[in-house]
Amino acid sequence: MVFSSILFLTVFLPLFLLGYFILPRRIAVKHFYFQAASFIFYAWGAPKFVFIIFFTTIIDFYLVKKMDSYEDGRKRKLFLLFPVLMNVGLLCYFKYANFFMDNVDWLFGLVHINIAPMARILLPIGISFFTFESITYSVDVYRRVHAPLNKFWEYQMYIIFFPKLIAGPIVRYHEIADQLQSHIKFDNFDNRIKGFIRFCIGLSKKVLIANVAAQQADAVFATESSHLTTTIAWVGALAYTIQIYFDFSGYSDMAIGISKMLGFTLPENFNSPYTSKSITEFWRRWHITLGNWMKNYLYIPLGGNRASKGRVLMNLFIVFLLSGLWHGAGWNFVLWGAYYGVFLVLERLTIRKKAPSGMVSYLGWIYTFVVVVVGWVFFRQRNVHAALLFTGKMFSFDFSHRYVFVYNAEFFFILIVALLFSFCTLNGTINKYQERIFGGMLGKKEMLLYGILGMAAYYICLISLSNGQFNPFIYFKF
Repeated sequence: MVFSSILFLTVFLPLFLLGYFILPRRIAVKHFYFQAASFIFYAWGAPKFVFIIFFTTIIDFYLVKKMDSYEDGRKRKLFLLFPVLMNVGLLCYFKYANFFMDNVDWLFGLVHINIAPMARILLPIGISFFTFESITYSVDVYRRVHAPLNKFWEYQMYIIFFPKLIAGPIVRYHEIADQLQSHIKFDNFDNRIKGFIRFCIGLSKKVLIANVAAQQADAVFATESSHLTTTIAWVGALAYTIQIYFDFSGYSDMAIGISKMLGFTLPENFNSPYTSKSITEFWRRWHITLGNWMKNYLYIPLGGNRASKGRVLMNLFIVFLLSGLWHGAGWNFVLWGAYYGVFLVLERLTIRKKAPSGMVSYLGWIYTFVVVVVGWVFFRQRNVHAALLFTGKMFSFDFSHRYVFVYNAEFFFILIVALLFSFCTLNGTINKYQERIFGGMLGKKEMLLYGILGMAAYYICLISLSNGQFNPFIYFKF
């Protein structure tokens, strides 16, 4: 089940919220209801994999509880190793086994040896997200950042929490641990309205912008490379650039909004990333929770900034190489991660820490946006060769009209709107106003106005979805 489906918007969400709000204000009752709803939500699309989440949470919870009972450092490390290896092992098996066997088949094919085909392994929805959160629980308790949870159902609540279960934000354990008990205090009318407004913003991003951009991106990327011109290639790349941002940030807004309605505060996942003036800044603004996870649980353990300059650069490159692989089991994702790793290393070597200003600032913004748009081609094309051909067309300076290509007229209007929304926060006043809306710092009259506008947007999105044109969230694949 996905947030932008008619089933979720007209049946699951209204019934869930109605039941949640009328239940007695007792933590145990609310959490039991929430977990039941979360299992139904997940099982709707992947019933076979519900048991994986259920049994791994049991193992994680009791191993970490046992680990915390020891003072001896070696015993603690041993009990940390088990849950971490289990979760990493599950992720590798389900996500990378097919990729590994495909490459083995290719290598044997080079010497004309045929091996028996292996049954394809299905990927559990959201496994990249909930395994990372399981790891944070083990590591945060090991580091004594936060005490472990006393009750199993509290831990299961943290993992199975349906707003973030499928595609994040990746919530580190210490960021939500105390909220598992205290959120009931913030379950009030104001937060319900603020959460609903945030949900409608995300829904509008997905349905009214991302889905329109997706139609144009799909059409261009399905075109034979021999029929591409520079103009067509850039239209496709820009369409996907808009699609993936409004798709993923829209999902994050919806997850944050639902959580807000229930009294939870999830971490922000995006901060106007296309206004960045360097690739380093872009990765502070894009998929923020993944960046924080990679920094705290991978980059710092590798040595972080404490090692020699050469080792620091190597650590940075390794982190982004693995980040690329985390996004998908394919050489295009490895290349995409390496692509950003190279730019980040080069920026670390050449760019001064002082923020650029004036013309240099705008040149930095143009450079960053072009690098990001080109990078999305490697993310979108599942074949490295196809990605290289596509990017070659982008810079071939072929502006001929030899081939007939039907453009989606609606797309160009949406493209202008999306670009305005993407870059409007370059203006300081608009940026502050957005921070007020997203930060929930709204007065009573503003909440009433935006609540009405949110309801209108909600029904407009339902009408749009009723036409039958629907694209699942991009990050559901990861």
